[in-house]
Amino acid sequence: MPKGGHLSEALNFFLYDVPKIYFLLLIIVFVVALVRTFLPPERIRKILSHENEFLGNISAAALGIFTPFCTCSAIPLFIGMLESGVPLGVTMSFLVSSPTINEVALILLWGLFGWKVAVVYILSGMLIATLSGFIIGRLKMEKEVEPFVYNIKPVWEKEESISWRGRFEYALEYVREIFSQVWFYVLIGVAIGALIHGYVPVEMVARYAGNQNPFAVLIAVVIGVPLYSNAAGTIPIVQALMEKGLALGTTLAFMMAVTGLSLPEFIILRKVLKPKLLLTFFGTVALGIVLIGYLFNFIF
Repeated sequence: MPKGGHLSEALNFFLYDVPKIYFLLLIIVFVVALVRTFLPPERIRKILSHENEFLGNISAAALGIFTPFCTCSAIPLFIGMLESGVPLGVTMSFLVSSPTINEVALILLWGLFGWKVAVVYILSGMLIATLSGFIIGRLKMEKEVEPFVYNIKPVWEKEESISWRGRFEYALEYVREIFSQVWFYVLIGVAIGALIHGYVPVEMVARYAGNQNPFAVLIAVVIGVPLYSNAAGTIPIVQALMEKGLALGTTLAFMMAVTGLSLPEFIILRKVLKPKLLLTFFGTVALGIVLIGYLFNFIF
């Protein structure tokens, strides 16, 4: 196949990302499960559950910054939080923040565009994650989570009584259970992302989401949703779009749609969330991203 061709780029993306994501998913789920044997549910609940639930949303959104996972890797932590009794809205703040914001993208943005853009990126991501989780929490949609999430074998209440062999056995069983639930959805999600990655050029985004178009932010979000990448992986695209003259708010909205609101993410999350909660989650986050995009276009 010719290098740079549509099919070869799509196939390269698929063949590279499927084993990479599976490997990361297995390792991260194992590590998360092992760590959780040292964190009884009561301790997790105390860390993220506050009398003022809004503070819990802020804490979970901040935690997401330091866990630079894609959505498929963040799901095990999301499930663990729900198991531990952390409120649904608080876990949703984490689920938005983790794939949308991370320190690698922050450093790259700072280096390429300066500290102002980096600060705008992190503050807007925190704001969307916090408010999205808070709104979903107020809607009381706990029954819209798939039952298997609550039926996973719980971690021991007292970690002192667990041997290292017991911890590893639990972690391996947790890996088997979670991976069996999501592997096919990950495969489909990456396949869709690979096709669009290979066949949708950056020039198309610049053409239809230019500064003269009052619907630029909306168009950037619509174009970004079918794509698939982590926050750091979108930086080269963001750089290309800004060089083509896209406004900062439009570019950030595109970046956040790709990382925190992608179609592959929708497919993967469907295994965990029922349609009503899934659509509410996506609608709330999408509205936040659009508003942030227009706000920063106005400011800058």
